[in-house]
Parts: sequence; structure tokens; C-alpha cells
Amino acid sequence: MSLAYIAQAADHQQLEWIGGHTLEILLDGKSTGGQVTVVRSHLAEGSDSPLHLHRNEDEMFVLLRGEGLFWVGDERHEVGEGGSVFLPRNIPHAYRFTSPEVDLLTICTPSGMEDFFRAAGRDLRGPRPEGWEITIPALVEAAKRGGQEILGPPPAMDA
Repeated sequence: MSLAYIAQAADHQQLEWIGGHTLEILLDGKSTGGQVTVVRSHLAEGSDSPLHLHRNEDEMFVLLRGEGLFWVGDERHEVGEGGSVFLPRNIPHAYRFTSPEVDLLTICTPSGMEDFFRAAGRDLRGPRPEGWEITIPALVEAAKRGGQEILGPPPAMDA
């Protein structure tokens, strides 16, 4: 059984992510008894993910602002502002955002995905080490530890 959890915006952990963008961990396993992770991402045009899959959690996206392309298995889908995506575990997927600004909610059940973001990203509460960046090897290692598998680069735009 989990207990209620209430947080203000200032309580959310913020992480630097690929390209200097920001992820906010709104809910994690500690605050939800392992039930759900919710992350809010502020991204820009061209932000994308490698083709990958999750072994341990289902993943959902809600595009609060912006639009993008989602590859799910062999299918390519355009998703606009207000759109949502549900990805059951073990389905290969990737995304690329095509609008200048993106405000995205990522919801994962059960929790655990936050460990991937924390392992690969950088907590903004501390100083930025000189030369720090998220590298492909760091993403691959964080993914392996979290039960994800990176299958390859992001698909081509016309794929």
C-alpha cells in the first residue's frame, strides 16, 4: 500500500538531459510505492530517442505542447498537441519531435524509469562538471541497468 504524496513545483527534481534540455521528475517509485513514474520534459525540435524497448514497464506519453513522430514496431505515427501514446513493454519504439518547443509528460508503470533518467542525466541542483554531456555509452549503460534495450539509432524521418 502506498501513502499519499503531495509536492509543489519547487520539490521536483530537475535533470539536465540530452541537448541541454530539462526533465522534471514529478513522481517516482519512492513517492508512489513503486506504482508509477511521471516525468515532464521540456524539449526542442529534433529531440529524439534511439530505437529501444522496455522490459519492465509500460510507457505512456502525453504531448501537452508540440508535435512529433512516434515509431511503434514497424509503424510511424504523427502525434500532435494534446495527443497521447501508450506503449506496452517489449514493443520497440522511438520518437522525434518536429515542433520548435515540446512539453511532454512521460508516465511509466510500474515505476523505475526514473533510475534511467537519473543515471544518464545530471541533477541541476549541483554544479555542472566541465565537459559534462550525455554520451551514447552512458545511455546504453543506464538503459541496461534499468531493463531497457537500445536497439539502434533513431529511425530516418521517412521510415
